[in-house]
Amino acid sequence: MIQDLPFYFSTLHAAYAAGLSPADAMRECLRRIRAADDPGIFLHLGEEAELVAMAEALGPFDPVAMPLYGLPFAVKDNIDVAGWPTTAGCPAFAYTPENDAFAVARLRAAGAIPVGKASLDQFATGLNGTRTTGPAPVNAINPDLVPGGSSGGSGVAVGKGLVAFSLGTDTAGSGRVPAAMNGIVGLKPTLGALSATGVVPACRSCETVSVFALSVDDAHAAFRAAAGYDAADSYARPVATPAPGPVPQLAIGVPDQATREFFGDALQEANFDAVLAHLEGQGHRLRPLDFTPLYDIAVMLYDGPWVAERHAVIEDMMRETPDEILPVIREIVGKAERFSATDAFRAQYRFRDLARRAEEMMAGLDMLCVPTIPTLCTLAEIEAEPVAANSRLGTYTNFVNLLDMAALAVPVMPRGDGHPGNVTLIAAAGKDGLLASLGRVLQAGLAGAPGAMGWPLPPLSGPAPGPAEDEIVLAAVGAHMSGLPLNHEIASRGGRFLEAAETAPAYRFYSLAGGPPKRPGLVRCGANEQGHSIAVELWAIPASQMGNFMKGVPSPLTIGTLTISDGRSVLGFLCEAAATETATEISQFGGWRAFLENESKTAAAAS
Repeated sequence: MIQDLPFYFSTLHAAYAAGLSPADAMRECLRRIRAADDPGIFLHLGEEAELVAMAEALGPFDPVAMPLYGLPFAVKDNIDVAGWPTTAGCPAFAYTPENDAFAVARLRAAGAIPVGKASLDQFATGLNGTRTTGPAPVNAINPDLVPGGSSGGSGVAVGKGLVAFSLGTDTAGSGRVPAAMNGIVGLKPTLGALSATGVVPACRSCETVSVFALSVDDAHAAFRAAAGYDAADSYARPVATPAPGPVPQLAIGVPDQATREFFGDALQEANFDAVLAHLEGQGHRLRPLDFTPLYDIAVMLYDGPWVAERHAVIEDMMRETPDEILPVIREIVGKAERFSATDAFRAQYRFRDLARRAEEMMAGLDMLCVPTIPTLCTLAEIEAEPVAANSRLGTYTNFVNLLDMAALAVPVMPRGDGHPGNVTLIAAAGKDGLLASLGRVLQAGLAGAPGAMGWPLPPLSGPAPGPAEDEIVLAAVGAHMSGLPLNHEIASRGGRFLEAAETAPAYRFYSLAGGPPKRPGLVRCGANEQGHSIAVELWAIPASQMGNFMKGVPSPLTIGTLTISDGRSVLGFLCEAAATETATEISQFGGWRAFLENESKTAAAAS
């Protein structure tokens, strides 16, 4: 039943392959939005007839021509959707565009369907999500927490499972803070990779459209579809958008003990330390850094003349109709009037000095890993300290765009109190693919797949529910994995994705001869052989369907017992050893997706 499915890209596509119509998916999307009963999420919602018409216009399911076929998404209400009002969170500012924003048009061309315009901190000024003229969206995890901003509606819409992904914008962290507050992924791409045509700017020189999704793979797929050079945007630039691939051993910078900042939140600090221990356990090299130059740059974004960029957008309103602007926004943007052109140049000189120090400090590193937020933020704290509490949320985010870096906020294991954990990976411009490569492994290893057990999301205060008594766990290692050619054989039998995992280091992995589709073979090692851990997906299949499914498994493949890295024994795809004599060993890739990606890159380089 579609009502039981989380809106992962692969899950929806498996349902479409099994016969679900996109029109019914849109009706289910609207049902979820109504059931959420949260008037703060959307400022404009498409009519059912309108969304059904968009769905029916897609035609037959074709994920090759339309990689985002039938995926519902939300759009932050400072990004244009043709025929729908754009307000930037200020009703007096509203206008109705004739054309989609460039990024929205590309997503539509890839088959995605916009369902509504999401709430935001007015004029995208804020990180907490409550600077709204109407009700603020309610946090997806805990109603006592702020939703995160300025892309609050976009983050909550994904966190509550109402859409498959959403668009936000990010200047100071608005594509990352809502991800941390709602337990989801936030992708802040390289500046210029996503066009700003059709976007109401905040700080035009250092902002970008961003993406929220339940998984790193989904966020990156939406990013790749939306990305494209737009000559009409003077800040656009060509940016390569490779798919995630194998992860090499990396040199990762982290805040040192003297300069790390958690504002007394011991649970947040312990959660971050656990992530760092995991990264070290995976063979990555961590280098503690003095973050002082980065913090000094972060302060400049709001306390320096960059705030004048925000003033440039609403200058007329600030002068002629200031009461239409929220007082806290007037206070922040009004700082621009204190600065002179001389101040602006002095700030640029100081920024360049700090940037040079940061560049030297990060030399030789592949990326940084930081807490996405230093501490959780409650509604009560924002009410008591509307500016100070908001500023704390930007501790590890404000400097990123000023330094022209890409970032990815990744869900990790819950904190000790059950609230979501989240870290951000940060790398140089153009390294979006590398961030996604490590991010997907980090999410799978530490957080699993949020919401993968069915709907609604499982509570974070306890372990996610496993298979039901009448279900059998099956480990898929190749073409039966989500989004791959034979996944429909599992999904059409009522299979449910449980989690991404990996085997114990006791297997060798091969690309078998024959096809299509191409298939791998997993073979358990002998006692004296060197084994490998191989990525798998765990699915729950109704016991009544398992016999029928096994009948379709062709030789030399078989279903046997696999050992997962945490010691569990599950059924899964194995291969007869004799078949490896004509096969190619691919154990070094650590999984089928990584092998396919490498094969694709090799073919592209040769053409």
